[in-house]
Amino acid sequence: MPNSSSISEFLLLALADTRQLQLLYFWLFLGIYLAALLGNGLIIIGIACDHRLHTPMDFFLLNLALLDLGCISTTLPKAMANALWDTRDISYAGCAAQCFLFVFLISAEYSLLTVMSYDRYIAICKPLHYGTLLGSRACASMAAAAWGCGFLNALLYTANTFSLPFCRGNAVDQFFCEIPHLLKLSCSISHLREIWATVVGVSLAFGCFVFILFSYVQIFRAVLGMPSEQGQHKAFSTCLPHLAVVSLFVSAGFFSYLKPSSISFPSLDLVVAVLYSLVPPTLNPIIYSVRNKDIKCAVRKVTSHVSELSSLYSHFLQSLVSFAFIVL
Repeated sequence: MPNSSSISEFLLLALADTRQLQLLYFWLFLGIYLAALLGNGLIIIGIACDHRLHTPMDFFLLNLALLDLGCISTTLPKAMANALWDTRDISYAGCAAQCFLFVFLISAEYSLLTVMSYDRYIAICKPLHYGTLLGSRACASMAAAAWGCGFLNALLYTANTFSLPFCRGNAVDQFFCEIPHLLKLSCSISHLREIWATVVGVSLAFGCFVFILFSYVQIFRAVLGMPSEQGQHKAFSTCLPHLAVVSLFVSAGFFSYLKPSSISFPSLDLVVAVLYSLVPPTLNPIIYSVRNKDIKCAVRKVTSHVSELSSLYSHFLQSLVSFAFIVL
């Protein structure tokens, strides 16, 4: 039986048996990836370039877009390359790096979503204290804490996982190096360290989820007390999609990491992994900016500038080609 020292690479899940289906998965993943890149990229550029979008919520949204881009860029490019070139391998170091980056970014994103729920709670329930409680220094500290929690959680999980010996083959039944599937390859008798890491991670995640629920309960109570039905509708239409995405993210992640091995099936695991690793980074730009007129205005400015630059570039190329024909 091979051990971890003799394993130089892992084999990721083969998404399809036929070449046509592999290419179909490639184009599907490429479409999701481009949509996430476009949506989050426009939000980042729009917030960075528009001085009006320097509010605490926009600052947190900028961090969320960065985390979404990093999260989806950690898993999808390798999966697309394997589907395109009909391969499955990923190096041992590459798998460890993918695990670390994915857990780091996904944990930081969850922590940031908790901070964003607090921001909405202060904005709706305590608007007079908004500037005091969420100043620039407080926002920077909360964002740094979210990134720091993600880093420490990733360091704990990755170190514990890759310190275990792997002697049950090297085939990972997932399209990226997911820790629960790597643990199935371990032959270690003692999993105390991994259990301890799981208990710590689940406790923190559950605490964040309780805080998010508490924040939204208080928000909904305040919204129901509004005299204007239009204001209630606007608040509900903004908060409910946020809560839906967070609930999907948390439930799919909990199921993936805490489900018993008896109900583990490749197709079910694949769907759950897509739900918590690909869907939120793609939907977050729409969910968090569709009701924000300033962000939509900034995005329109960015797209108009891009179209103008592309038009100038095409005219330059046409002039260059025409000049070349005249010279020749």
